[in-house]
Amino acid sequence: MARLSTPIDQIKPHYTVVVVGSGYGGGIAASRLSRAKAADNSEITVCVLERGREFQPGDFDENGKLTKKGEYPDSLHSALPQVQVDYPHRHLGSRVGLYDVRMNKEINVFLGCGLGGTSLVNANVCEKAEDKVFEQQEWPERIRSAEGRAELEEGYERARAMLRPTHYESKKDPQKYPPLAKLEALEKSAQFMGEEFYPLWINVNFDNLPGNRNHVDVDQRRCVGCGDCMTGCNYRAKNTVLMNYLPDAKNHGAEIFTGASVRYLERIDNRWLVHYQDLAHGDEAFDVPTKVVSADIVVLGAGTLGSTEILLRSKARGLAISDRTGHHFTGNGDVLGLAYNCDQEINGVGFGELQPGEIPPVGPTITGVIDMRKQPRLEDSIVIEDGSMAGAYTSLLPGIFAAAAALCGEDQDEGWRDAINEHLRTLVSLPAGGHRGALLNTQTLLVMAHDNAAGRLYLDDDRLRISWPDLSAQPIFSKIASELKEATKALGGIFVKNPVSNQFMGQDLITVHPLGGCVMADHAEAGVVNHMGQVFSGPSGADVYENLYVNDGAVIPRSVGINPLLTISAIAERCCQLLANKRQWTYEV
Repeated sequence: MARLSTPIDQIKPHYTVVVVGSGYGGGIAASRLSRAKAADNSEITVCVLERGREFQPGDFDENGKLTKKGEYPDSLHSALPQVQVDYPHRHLGSRVGLYDVRMNKEINVFLGCGLGGTSLVNANVCEKAEDKVFEQQEWPERIRSAEGRAELEEGYERARAMLRPTHYESKKDPQKYPPLAKLEALEKSAQFMGEEFYPLWINVNFDNLPGNRNHVDVDQRRCVGCGDCMTGCNYRAKNTVLMNYLPDAKNHGAEIFTGASVRYLERIDNRWLVHYQDLAHGDEAFDVPTKVVSADIVVLGAGTLGSTEILLRSKARGLAISDRTGHHFTGNGDVLGLAYNCDQEINGVGFGELQPGEIPPVGPTITGVIDMRKQPRLEDSIVIEDGSMAGAYTSLLPGIFAAAAALCGEDQDEGWRDAINEHLRTLVSLPAGGHRGALLNTQTLLVMAHDNAAGRLYLDDDRLRISWPDLSAQPIFSKIASELKEATKALGGIFVKNPVSNQFMGQDLITVHPLGGCVMADHAEAGVVNHMGQVFSGPSGADVYENLYVNDGAVIPRSVGINPLLTISAIAERCCQLLANKRQWTYEV
């Protein structure tokens, strides 16, 4: 696969559009605006600045045999150098490490850092939010209107057409979709709980494509069921932004640069100056002045934390924007739990260094859902999804999970024979890793719900932090724990609440779905951008900077109660269309 990025020393001094970030917000903006044509036929140039590096999947020969190992880690040795951890007073690891963990007092955040953003390391779930979500008062009036909802629905359809989600239909086509123990276990939990179960839409390819080329002419292969979606897909099966929107942008003339960490924006003479550090050359480690590229239009798509940090830093340097910048942060009600050491095999640990065929297929990280939405009160809605643990960490997991189970686990079945069997499986796992014993019988459970979106992002010594007092005291989290215990009881396991946080991070909550910080609103007293994503140009009123946009999860003003990538993508598609319409630009999709 040809690299999409260009060396940073080839960047031009000015572009029509500078897009910051390359995930579902930035990648979509890059694709759509690079396709745009101006009514007066003037040239539209597009530049993408991404702070991470470009990772390549593996290469295959004409017979489909893997001939070159991909660059995504599959062992502890290769994974640990890709971990960066940001603590309140220090940063450990490479600034371009793929696995970006942000540590805070009440909640931690996991992000992807690379060309393609968090799409590189997410679990691919491509589902719509409930209609009821968009009826809430947090949204601007236009979004709640019939016209806005129609625009958003068109955004959903455009995103689906590019991301190409599918269901894992093992019951309908077991040859194409081999049965998965973890999916069957999730269905068993749903039946025990009396709740609705079904396979989810996921952005993974299961087809042998003609000529192995996908719809944007990128070499793509079918899923091997390795279960390692969240450490990065080396098999070219995962429909990340790197496999669709970004190559589409490149094909239409966008120039893409990695290792460029945008610090702040400055407005001079009707142009935006985008100040960035060159991470590839270590600018962040020294007192090196920022480099600058100018633009007529800036689209911030650096993610909830990245876009908010850039605007907060710009505000500190004098840019007039809303005082609500950083407010209404939500973790989308995320909770991680384990049904540890169950009475049946789950096979929920990824292949890691193992090759396809050495163990049964694990399947994509997430394949199904226990859907407890459609409640009278939106705030009571919950979804529970299966998960898989990354095989790269298999040597660490048995000890961590056994300790967590001993310290805070709650066994959901009884009896001395059961206790002996659980103990024996734990002993087997400790030396054998994650593919035998207790971990072989462990179900990862991933929950999304609705929190109160009362978190706040702020700068402390020029570094982004999160404050959310009384977060874990919200009633929804007690309800989630109760439902996870029921799901665990069905499998005869030990319920363990978020063992990773308990062991290493100091609290129960970690989110992989951060939203908010630059939220949509009708005026600056309530939010940071208008319904189009344009940034308000002061602390009050509805005036905006016509050429400054936020186009990612930061604009979403509340939890959405399901994996948000499709909703982020739909909003980004809508924003790009409205941006183009406003300037009489056109593009075909």
